[in-house]
Amino acid sequence: MAVDPRGADLKRLLAEDSGGPVVMLNLLRFAEGGDEAYREYARHLSETFLPRYGGEVLYAGTGSTVLVAEEGQSWDAVIVVRYPDRAAFSRMVADPDYQEVTRLRTEALTEAVLQATTPWT
Repeated sequence: MAVDPRGADLKRLLAEDSGGPVVMLNLLRFAEGGDEAYREYARHLSETFLPRYGGEVLYAGTGSTVLVAEEGQSWDAVIVVRYPDRAAFSRMVADPDYQEVTRLRTEALTEAVLQATTPWT
């Protein structure tokens, strides 16, 4: 199962750009002990890469009581991050410094959903 966006995914993200900010929904399932590696990744993200590309964590939390979901649809963590635009997100994931750190995320996860959202008008 893929946990990181690929080149084709980023091209589609940019092609579907309606302009303006984008909020990225992250649903995360950790490997055994992966929460520690993910927290290290998140520290690098917050201290270096989000400021560099204008991103901001709007919410980060641990999954809790599942009220409505099919078996296997619960998540260990939910993170919501706002970027000034889709191009900023794409530039960040292409940054060679980021690519060195993203291995922590990859190693930490067994499954993930990373979905761009657009605001309702």
